[in-house]
Amino acid sequence: MELSREQQTELTRIAVKAGQILHQHGAESRLVEQTTQRLGTALGAQSIELSVSSDSIVITSLFNGNCITTTRRCYDRGINMQMVCDVQRICVMAEKQLMDAAQVKDRLQRLKPMKYNRWLVVLMIGFSCASFSHFFGGDMPVYITTFFASAGAMILRQELAHRHHNPFVNFALAAFVATSISSLGVIYDFGEEPQIAMAACVLLLVPGFPLINAVSDMLKGHISTGIARWVFATLLSISVAIGIVASMTLTGVVGWIS
Repeated sequence: MELSREQQTELTRIAVKAGQILHQHGAESRLVEQTTQRLGTALGAQSIELSVSSDSIVITSLFNGNCITTTRRCYDRGINMQMVCDVQRICVMAEKQLMDAAQVKDRLQRLKPMKYNRWLVVLMIGFSCASFSHFFGGDMPVYITTFFASAGAMILRQELAHRHHNPFVNFALAAFVATSISSLGVIYDFGEEPQIAMAACVLLLVPGFPLINAVSDMLKGHISTGIARWVFATLLSISVAIGIVASMTLTGVVGWIS
């Protein structure tokens, strides 16, 4: 197979677009690297070399001694495994020669993240955190308190995210709201162990996915990206702690134990 310089340039742009989508929607660095290389070689490149950082991707395609390099900035679009799976599906179809470069480009451009109904998300977050309070030994009043505290925090998170507020401010305010609502259960002695609600209602703010990706990146050799993700997750955790402490200071409820 022979590639003109224009075809190689187009191939490079398609491959970097796929890597950018993966990076923006929460894929680990090794997956970004492997999928981009597979797609590039499936479209005709002899090899694909790339560098993945915390907020950008640099890719070079090689064919018969010709190198074409391009860079893309990767803005955070939120974790969305549906987008990651769709890109991988396109890559597999290209490898099986079911799609050519034009079709791959068209499919990548038409990808849109699927989002659940916001009120369904609020409802399920409320139930999940309330279920944790039940596992921790809380009774029905504690379950109800946790449900409303976590649901209220999730509504605030959605509103702030929709308005593109800083994620650290978002997490701090959500933690403040959740702790403030649940602390009312302690103040008015709502349930046998109302302090359980204060611990359970903020579990929706645990940055589990960034921490998992950070560890995965570091274990697989992407040290700088892993450290950057680890720092980001740590700062989110600190923001949550600030929101909890601010609420406890305001309400006078100074701990999660009676």
